[in-house]
This record gives sequence, C-alpha cells and structure tokens, in this order.
Amino acid sequence: MAIQTINPTTNQVVQSFEEMTEPAIDAAVAQAATAFEAWKTTTYPHRAKLLRRVAAQLRAQKPALARLVTLEMGKLLAQAEGEIELSANIVDYYAEHGAAFLADQPLHPDHGTALVRHSPVGVLLGVEPWNFPFYQVARFAAPNLMIGNAVLVKHASSVPQCGIAIERLLREAGAPAGLYTNLLISGRRADALVTDLRIKGVSLTGSEAAGASVAAAAGQSLKKSVLELGGSDAFIVLEDADIDRTVDWAVVGRINNNGECCVAAKRLIAVEAVADEFLRKFTAKMAALRVGDPLDPAAELGPLSSEAAAAGLVEQVQRAVHNGATVVLGGQRVARPGAFMAPTILTDLTPANPVFCEELFGPVAAFFRVPDEAAAIALANDSPFGLGGSVFTRDVARGQRVADQLDTGMVFVNHPTWTQADLPFGGTKRSGYGRELAGLGIEEFVNKKLIRVSALIDPF
Repeated sequence: MAIQTINPTTNQVVQSFEEMTEPAIDAAVAQAATAFEAWKTTTYPHRAKLLRRVAAQLRAQKPALARLVTLEMGKLLAQAEGEIELSANIVDYYAEHGAAFLADQPLHPDHGTALVRHSPVGVLLGVEPWNFPFYQVARFAAPNLMIGNAVLVKHASSVPQCGIAIERLLREAGAPAGLYTNLLISGRRADALVTDLRIKGVSLTGSEAAGASVAAAAGQSLKKSVLELGGSDAFIVLEDADIDRTVDWAVVGRINNNGECCVAAKRLIAVEAVADEFLRKFTAKMAALRVGDPLDPAAELGPLSSEAAAAGLVEQVQRAVHNGATVVLGGQRVARPGAFMAPTILTDLTPANPVFCEELFGPVAAFFRVPDEAAAIALANDSPFGLGGSVFTRDVARGQRVADQLDTGMVFVNHPTWTQADLPFGGTKRSGYGRELAGLGIEEFVNKKLIRVSALIDPF
C-alpha cells in the first residue's frame, strides 16, 4: 500500500511512498532497542546537547519545513512557521529544564535515607496526527529522549514527508542510529506494533476510535498508554466581557489551523444579555475571512487537510440541519478546487440533535445562547469531551470560579485554549488521559524507582 502526500489545496498527488515491510519494521524496533541500551547510560547534559542541536536545526530550516507542512496538510504558511518555532521552543525547554524535572527526590523515612530516582523505561511508540505534524512529535519525543528512552514514531499517513524530515533532523543533529525512527506504515498496523514486547509504552494523539484501539492493545500487553483525543471546547461569554475583544478571540479560537485543532473553540456559549451582539459581530468577522491558497500571505483560511475531511464536515453540517439546526453562515464547500469549506456558524443545535455530541473539526462554529452563568457552565459540561475551554469576563476572580466548575483538563480565562512548552496539555472524559508538556509531560514514561538505604542493624 502506498502512503501519499496529497496537496489539499489542489487535491493532487505530490509524492508516494511504499510502506515498510515486516522485516524492515522488525529491524527498526531491534535497532531502537539497541540504541536505548546505550542512550540510557548517557548523562542529562549529553542528552540536552542533542536536543539543543535539534532545536537549532528546526529554526535554521524553518522556511523549508513550514512549506512542507503547508504542502501536506494545508496550514497557512505563517501558522506553519509558528508551529516550527513552537516545536523548537519545546525541544529547548526540555533541554533546559529536563534535568531538574528528573532530579532525585529525597524522602524522609523514620530511619535511614530514601529517594525516588527517575529511570527510563525503554523503547516507546508515538502515534501522531497530521494537524500539527512537527509540534505533536516534539511534545512526545523531546521529553522522552531527555529521560533516556528511545522513540519510534508512526506518523499520520497524509504527512509522510514531515515524518521523514523529522527523522532527518535528528540524524543531522547527531542522534545515534535507532534513537529516533520514523515508521512509514498505515494506521491499521499500529495495533500489532503496540503488542511488541520490545516496546514499553505508547502515546497517541488522534480520534476516539484510534485511541480506544491502541489503548486496548496496550492494556492487553500490560504497558502504559497516554491518549490525547478529540475535543469540543466551550468558549463562554459572560455579560461583563469586552465583546469586541472577545469576538476577535472567538474567530482566532475557531479558525486557527483552519479549524482543525483539538482545542479549537467549537462551542460558543453566550449569556442572553450579550448573545445578540456577540453573534452579530462574530458572524460579520467570520463572513469577512479571506479563503485562499495557504501559501498566499493574504489568505486567512486555507483548505481542510483532505478531500475526505471536507466532505465529512459538510455531511455533519447537513445532518445537523436535517435534525433541526440552523445555518447562520456558510454551510457549504467553497467553489474552487481543493478541500475548502466556507466559514460556517450553526445555531439551534439541541441535545436531541446527534451532532450535538460530535466534534466539528474544521471552520464550523456552534453557537448557543443561555440565560445566565450557571446555564453556561451546565451546557459547557454537557459534552462527552473534556479537553479544554475558556471563559471571557472582565472579572478575573469570577472567571477563575467558573473555570473551577468546568469538567476539562485545561481552562483559559480571557483567551482561547492554547499551548506552550511550559503549560501541561491534556484532557479528561473521552478526550483521553495523561499529560504532555511542562513538568507533568516528562513524568509519563519514567520508572519512579524508590531507593531506600537502612543502617546495618540486627534484624532481631
């Protein structure tokens, strides 16, 4: 089976790659296991030096890497450049702080001494998505290489050139053979790889179905998994919010990355007192977005990642309307070649509508009006997902009180859900489990080993 780059701006095949054979996969896993045995004996400064070289390579090659991202999944070029910089920041972050995060933790037993030492666990498998093809890998690989683990990555089949480029960057930075390996395989073969005894843990960012499949395989093999799955983030607008600034953030939160973002502001919830003003201004700004070639600096919204993604999103909108929702804006494809979808706003999406509980992955916003703050919190929590959310109010203390009541892994006050190296990222409910980034992100795949030293005394 061929793995292909299909440019979503034109829907044309750019390049094809053959999947790895079973012997090639076995050899790659064996090489990773060998690399781990040597890498786990290196020092933190040695590992940090490699990571700093990787970050430097990312920045030095930013223009070419960003164009590759845009070619393969349609991200606006300026946002692709931002993703490369963010990835370099994450790699640098763990080079700088990893040793401190992993330092021995002294304990104070009744007698003798004790400590917790962080040790690597072995070869890890990362199953990574197409929507942030460098950032997602950076947040998985950087902390684990710093720990002393070796990394195998099965990247999304739609971004093969990005996956190949990341492995090349590690090699150019001086990574030993097998320490980081890109696996050109399809998703259906990932489950079998999870059960390989040489692989000690798996991290997946992707759909609920993919997460359930990988987690089941990991569980049957008694190995740890970390899952970052879908999201349907609530964007709550209270009556004391600065409406103009909030509308600007709502547009950013909904269409960043062409709307194909797990933590996009997908459900806009405004209290009745400001609902009409917010919807009017939000609709006007969404309608004014310039849809175009993502390589064009004037474009504000590019294509979806694939023709299948665009067709699927249109089908969701049509299904929502068939079950009672109203299209306020858009709702259809853009009349041009490529996987383009018009900016869209839905209202009247009730809990009885099957789309109410689904994730809308693209430039489609669902708008809800509620009577008050309590109703906004209840609606925000009425979702199978629990990744992120945001609250907009001039009263910061009030925003924090609302944040405390949202059933999500992340909440931002006066900003859409966002990401950066020093903030932990992850969710709850059907959005997955475990954390990436910040100090928490380096703790998932370590052996927290207790070492207790007692005085030599007579046991009797």
